[in-house]
Amino acid sequence: MSETILILGAGGQIGGELTIKLRSIYGDDNVIASDIRESIFHQALNGPFEMLDATNKEAILATIKKYKVTQVYLLAALLSATGEQFPGKAWDLNMTSLLAVLDLAKEKHIKQVYWPSSIAAFGPTTPKQNTPQRTIMEPSTVYGISKISGEFWCNYYYEKYGVDVRSIRYPGIISWKTKPGGGTTDYAVDIFFKAVEQGSYECFLREDTRLPMMYMQDAVDATIQLMQADAKDIKIRTSYNLSAIDFTPKELSEEIKKHIPNFEITYKPDFRQEIADSWPQSIDDSHARTEWNWSHKFDISSMTQDIIKNLQAQKNQELETV
Repeated sequence: MSETILILGAGGQIGGELTIKLRSIYGDDNVIASDIRESIFHQALNGPFEMLDATNKEAILATIKKYKVTQVYLLAALLSATGEQFPGKAWDLNMTSLLAVLDLAKEKHIKQVYWPSSIAAFGPTTPKQNTPQRTIMEPSTVYGISKISGEFWCNYYYEKYGVDVRSIRYPGIISWKTKPGGGTTDYAVDIFFKAVEQGSYECFLREDTRLPMMYMQDAVDATIQLMQADAKDIKIRTSYNLSAIDFTPKELSEEIKKHIPNFEITYKPDFRQEIADSWPQSIDDSHARTEWNWSHKFDISSMTQDIIKNLQAQKNQELETV
């Protein structure tokens, strides 16, 4: 495959694992990781790394020219909970970066753009069960407002300028390789770290808060599958609904107890509860499954088993090196 890919925001939760998978497909030298700061994670990887501010169009263009980049994956963003604390910063980062990359595609510097949306683009008035692809969208967070706005910018650039931009509305993404990054669904990441390290967890959501979720491996596979799909099969240029599993903190804790019987969970809902309550509980992603053959591999049971196995192995390795 002859693509050369630039990942903006490669130091984030999705970016790191996406970098690894893309390099396994396209080759180390053909996937350029970039972020506003260099992480220890990327120092350990093969392949090029560039320090890049995702809002700096000229710096991005210079990198595109340096490596002859054909695709840009724009993952840099301020997430939901953090965005509520810094609304101006969230809007500036999330929107300025997108418009910069879309302009570079319009100007024919790159052939293809990937930009992630989120279930945060929905809102309190959205149907919560089996949320349709096309429905009421009245987001209540700055993050969600930036995502719904970004979706329509993507569609605009496709319709007006023929920019091949593709997008997924991610549910909560769960990974054991990267610690939480400021999202409302991040309890489902943090709970595993705390379960293995401490045997207990204080949850910032109510025990009955149902949210759509997805294991990182499925999210990465879906992203690459969408980007590799034939353009004629991509019918939606705002953003595709995507789903795999949904559960509550209580259901997840019960699954964890099958592997760590003494695990204890307590609940102390904070401002993130209101955010979670405004989001869907389950997602209809039939368009993705029909149009580019998406299907998930992990359910709550297989995901939990895989995460705990890997975190316990990591913990044991750390103990051996002390």
